[in-house]
Amino acid sequence: MEYRDNVNLDQSRVRYGGGGRRGGGIAVGGGIGGVLVLLLALFLGGDLGDLIGGTTTTTDSSQSDVSGADCTGEVNIDENRDCRWGAYEVALTSYWESAFSSGFEPISALQLFSGTTATACGTGTSEMGPFYCPGDTTIYIDEDYMGQLLTQLGTTRSDAAELYIVGHEYGHHISNLTGQMSKANASSNQTGEKSASVRLELQADCYAGVFFANTIKDPDSPIESVTQDDLNRIVDAARAVGDDHIQEQSGGFVNADKWTHGSSQMRQYWVAKGFQSGDPGTCDTFSTNDLGE
Repeated sequence: MEYRDNVNLDQSRVRYGGGGRRGGGIAVGGGIGGVLVLLLALFLGGDLGDLIGGTTTTTDSSQSDVSGADCTGEVNIDENRDCRWGAYEVALTSYWESAFSSGFEPISALQLFSGTTATACGTGTSEMGPFYCPGDTTIYIDEDYMGQLLTQLGTTRSDAAELYIVGHEYGHHISNLTGQMSKANASSNQTGEKSASVRLELQADCYAGVFFANTIKDPDSPIESVTQDDLNRIVDAARAVGDDHIQEQSGGFVNADKWTHGSSQMRQYWVAKGFQSGDPGTCDTFSTNDLGE
């Protein structure tokens, strides 16, 4: 994935270290850690409320130091690698703002942390992997642990894979803005290959694909190009975070009744569908029975 040279990045929504606001809500797990934690809980037992932050917390943030990057002025991201997070957020916000005729609000922050952090959805931990909290409209990422999870799940870390993950979490924000997230969360059908939970996750995958298709057409995007190799890495990341693949990686058998995010095939299908169409309107995973399984 190639970046434009000497870009000016708005860093106002990228935070290094620290915690989010306190409040209510349930964290929406991303394609990696959230699913792995949930599956381990289902296999091994445990309190899901504690694992995914289903209750309000008053616990102070406790984490290792996550230093802020100096990304002021014109930035060459290939030379200042920490600034890529700002590039991800700027590209995503710019596209989604253009896609809405009205009512768009960007995420409050892309929060990088290490260890644990306070969020409006409860205490966020590294082991949860990347997640979106609708209570404070913030995406939370432990970048080191995310790399470990990608490796653990059998894929290669790359900027394209990272941006797919952040794009997926931003997709949850879009579902939150449109009201689809609250409708899905109100459903009693929360597991299974055609559950509301799976449909919500596949919608986020589709939105990530739509974003990639459009940002490379934007001359002002910090993302200049996405190569075929990048696309292969994105598809491979989608495969790696499929429920069936994670169940197999966890030493269990494939049980579609426990799926919360969709199979590898389903996730690849919706990322590709979004990328090929470039149209958010094709991402209505709630009005079809063809989920690509």
